[in-house]
Parts: sequence; structure tokens; C-alpha cells
Amino acid sequence: MTLERHAPALPGRAVIEQRWNRAVFVHWRVDPTDVAPMLPAGTHPDVHDGSAWVGLVPFVLSDFRFLPLPRVPFLGTFTEINVRTYAVDDAGRRGVVFRTLEAEHLAPVLAARALFGLPYRWARAGVRTDGPLIEFRSRRHGGRHPGTRLRARLGTDTVDTPLSRFLTARWGFHERHLGRTIWAANTHEPWPLVNAELETLDDELVADAGYPQLAGRAPDSVLAMPAGHPGFRTRFTAARVIAKAPSA
Repeated sequence: MTLERHAPALPGRAVIEQRWNRAVFVHWRVDPTDVAPMLPAGTHPDVHDGSAWVGLVPFVLSDFRFLPLPRVPFLGTFTEINVRTYAVDDAGRRGVVFRTLEAEHLAPVLAARALFGLPYRWARAGVRTDGPLIEFRSRRHGGRHPGTRLRARLGTDTVDTPLSRFLTARWGFHERHLGRTIWAANTHEPWPLVNAELETLDDELVADAGYPQLAGRAPDSVLAMPAGHPGFRTRFTAARVIAKAPSA
């Protein structure tokens, strides 16, 4: 079933707001059995054309705030890079499951870990743009130091296909938190997507997130926001518990 391009109404009050722009979506097909053991309890792999999908998604985040408060001071605009896959739960909610998320600023890293259990990592990260070219770099602080360098040339052909919607029209996320599986819904404008071509991908994050078989393998889909797009506001509800983790 094709996902809807437009977000459904939020099931509750929004508690967090952000602005997203300059996103690039790099994805690989994988066997659903490679994804299933990594998903939270009560969810199973969401598939398209018989495949599960793993994504490397860098973007720029700004205007972070806890609603109805004003923007959090000193955060400014910063780069985030996530490795993700997709799941569906027993109630039919389809969403993102994050394996890791790299972020430049420590404050939102700590807040997201505490509120949602999201696997954020503090990293040196940045982005450069030059016309249709965009380049992201990241290197994690402390302990192991996996990083990534991604350089892509953005096209101009608009993309709206069943696959592009499957990979990007995700209106919530599932996560393990405090021994339970939680779900948080989000809403934003439909993703404006164009075709893109990778010029460089020197990545360690996907392997570090549990998918070493993808190292060096060409991606099966590369999409991006159009060059110069101003981005859009994204709002999240508070998380709700949907399952308990099985007993050891």
C-alpha cells in the first residue's frame, strides 16, 4: 500500500517543533530478516517490493523548541545524520526506527535521549553547499569514532513515486525506551524531492549501526530536497507506550 504524501492529523498535542532542510536520502535494499532482530518489541519490518530498506539521511535542523515555549537559545542551526530503517506495529502505524543519530550540539542529544530514548551520538558534523552540490561530514566524539563523508549532486527532476513515499512519508517513529516500545507521531509538509547522484560516499555509520554488509555497496535510491529549498516546520507529539519488551 502506498503511503500518503500528506501527514494525517496529529493524535495529540504537539510538544516539540523543529525546522528541517537540505535533506539527502540514501537508501539500500536489505533482506527483512536482517532488520527484524533490531526492531523494538511489537513491530516488524515494513517492506516495499519485498525488501526492507536501510537509510543514511543527513539534513540540517534549526529553530528547535519545546512548545509552547520560544526557540531554545544557543542551539542555532546544526547538522544531524541518522541511520534508519522502517517498521510497522500491530496497530498498523508505520514509522522510522533510528539505529543511530549524529548531532553537533550536546543539549538536544541529551534531551532526545531522556525524552524518547533515541540513540543520539554527539559528533562534529557540518554541511557545505555549492549550487547543486551538497556535502556532509561527521565524526563522532569519544570512544569509537565512526564518521561519514557524503557528497551529492542535486538534480531538478521532481520525484513522487510509491518508493519515494515509502522512504520519506513517515509520520512517526518507534523506539525502545525504559523497557517499552514507544510511538511518537509527527507532522510536516510533504517532502519536496528531486533525483540526486552521489559523487562521494565514504561512510562508517551504516556499518556501525549494524549493517556491515552495506559497506562499499552502491545505494539503490538517492533522493534529496531541491537546492535552495527553505525547509519546513516539523512537529512531534509526546510519546505513547505501545508494547513492553519481552522478559529476558
